[in-house]
Amino acid sequence: MPPISEFWSTWSLDPWALALVVGAGGLYSWGLTRAARAGIRWPLWRAAAFFLMGLGLYTLANFGFLGTWSPELRWAFSMRIAIMLFVVPAGLALGLPVGLARLTVRPGRLRTTLGAAARRPMKFFANSAVAPVVGLIVLSMMLTPLAGVSRLSPVLEGLLSIFIPLLGLLMVLPMVEEQTKVSTALIMLEFVFAFIELLADAVPGIVMRLSPAVLDGAAAFSGPKPPWFPSSIVDQQLGGDFLWFIAEVMDLPVMILLFIRFSKSDKGERKVLDELTDEQMDELNAAHLHLRN
Repeated sequence: MPPISEFWSTWSLDPWALALVVGAGGLYSWGLTRAARAGIRWPLWRAAAFFLMGLGLYTLANFGFLGTWSPELRWAFSMRIAIMLFVVPAGLALGLPVGLARLTVRPGRLRTTLGAAARRPMKFFANSAVAPVVGLIVLSMMLTPLAGVSRLSPVLEGLLSIFIPLLGLLMVLPMVEEQTKVSTALIMLEFVFAFIELLADAVPGIVMRLSPAVLDGAAAFSGPKPPWFPSSIVDQQLGGDFLWFIAEVMDLPVMILLFIRFSKSDKGERKVLDELTDEQMDELNAAHLHLRN
């Protein structure tokens, strides 16, 4: 592992990541400006989450040590992908970019076009069974030669720096931006899939940690090596450790969020039932028994 001074003093410019930071930050700032002009008090902590936890960590992951050494170090590449897939989207989603857009984009052709473009992917990723599958597919890339090819190709690595955080954002946005009421039964089903995701996300990291052979098929780094540079197998094992840790830690807030949603939904349903009269409860029970028969 590199010394702390090496970690914080290593920086490089990634034009792909710079384009995303400028684009996303500019659009969100434009939304905040329009909200302020309209007299809308947007929560400061949401803006801070978007810029610091979201774009800030994204900038650190791509311009700092991880982005600079990503082509040479498997663990830097793995850690960078995990941060962009799980941590960065969480910060961006807490900023409620879709909610801000709903408040600031005026009704018209632009709003209709944006809504139509976002409706289908949001509906697809709102399915609680999608996130575990997508997350497992992306992380399983680390077990194939595709990881080595992507890590050594500037174009593919640049495309991943844009595609991965957007994919992670689509996975978490439907849960954070959810406006429709959801039944407790559906939330319990989401609990099941979240638990499956908790288990599935650990598999690629465990395999990378325990495998006795290098899995990505990339040749060992042949250039001048600093004294802290690990061997190929140790490099892979460290990548598995970081991948496993980040994926599992970031699954816990999802479980907490689902528990909060379950509590609110259950409280709302109990309130509705408590307000029913005895005659209405009898009619509801009769209708339920009729459906079962």
